[in-house]
Amino acid sequence: MQDIYLCLSIAILVGLILSRLAKILNLPAVTAYLIAGVLIGPFCLGQLGVSGIGFISLEQVESFSILSQAAMGFIAFTIGNEFRLTQLKSMGKQAVVIGIVQAIFTTIVVDIVLISLHFMFPEMISLPAAIVLGAIASATAPAATLMVIKQYKADGPLTKLLMMVVAIDDAVGLVLFAISYGIAHAIELGSINVNGMVFEPIIEIVLSLVLGAVIGLLLNLVERFFHSRSKRLAVSIAFVMLAVGLSMIKFEAFGIHFGTSLLLVCMMAGTVFCNICETSEELMGRIDVWTAPLNILFFVISGAELDLNILSNPVVLLIGGLYILSRTAGKYYGAYISSMATKCNVKIKKYLGVTLFPQAGVALGMSLTAATLSDGAVIRNVVLFSVLVYELIGPTLTKIALTNAGEIKPEGKTSARSKNQPKATHNLK
Repeated sequence: MQDIYLCLSIAILVGLILSRLAKILNLPAVTAYLIAGVLIGPFCLGQLGVSGIGFISLEQVESFSILSQAAMGFIAFTIGNEFRLTQLKSMGKQAVVIGIVQAIFTTIVVDIVLISLHFMFPEMISLPAAIVLGAIASATAPAATLMVIKQYKADGPLTKLLMMVVAIDDAVGLVLFAISYGIAHAIELGSINVNGMVFEPIIEIVLSLVLGAVIGLLLNLVERFFHSRSKRLAVSIAFVMLAVGLSMIKFEAFGIHFGTSLLLVCMMAGTVFCNICETSEELMGRIDVWTAPLNILFFVISGAELDLNILSNPVVLLIGGLYILSRTAGKYYGAYISSMATKCNVKIKKYLGVTLFPQAGVALGMSLTAATLSDGAVIRNVVLFSVLVYELIGPTLTKIALTNAGEIKPEGKTSARSKNQPKATHNLK
């Protein structure tokens, strides 16, 4: 038990210390947290085998997944706050079109590149693996993007549209992966599973949205019974955790696998709650403060999960390099083309694609599902390599894009450590 507390305290402290260095280097804090995770992870300090100083094994890192899942729940709940009716009326159509088009475009680009590689060097990558990696490429990590936006208080048309596109991207990615995985599985087994390709992803999305909506409605109802800020905050936290827990329930009936997406459930809960609760803005601000240490732990743990052993595999590096280049091109030009089609302003067309580069949890989850394929190990390693690259440079690129778009203002010099100023006294004589 003492090792758990030591690991958690070291994770937060190392992340905070490196964030100071990151500020000097003008880098986002989230990059510092990820690097901190790599340093105290099982492939650096963890190699010393001294429990409490670092994570000594991947198994130990994975044992903290409960914290990562909770953090993702709160991150998704916060993203749901961006789907307010006023914003949906002005940007809803653009967000839906861009979210769908850029995801499909990215999948097509990556598929073309990797399938071509298969036909040139069939021993390097199988056709099913190439098809599945194309679908995984569509996924975008919302966590890193949100952290950059929060840290620099980014605001403007690009930021608002980005948050909605990232949320829609998750739903589109689920459908694309289900279809691609079904095709890959059919190639290997010689049979097509219609349930897995069509019905299950649609059911998952519908169930996620319904469950999230119900939780959002219940949160608004229960929250009205409490008036103090602390109790309302506690109720909100409880309901987000409820959403995370319920989203993990999986079962099978009538030959169909039923389940929900943690991200979609929590996003929908946040969307419904923030549109019907008059005091939601104030409450969301308090949740952001409460979850700050949890978010640090999430990114440090994510950094510790990055397997550096894959850097010694030349085949993975080659396939991973092609995957990263083609995915980057797909995201950028997919966002550019769809932004042009929906008549977005010049800054959105130019910079939106760059902000969609980060990739992490959702892609890793898809790669785990794809592990049942004969080339599952290759898929997993390529995704791990891409996550390593994207998570370390993605936040910085997002910051640069938002800054160039004029939606990040220069940081002020204010400090929470400034002494309280004495109240003015009046001479009553």
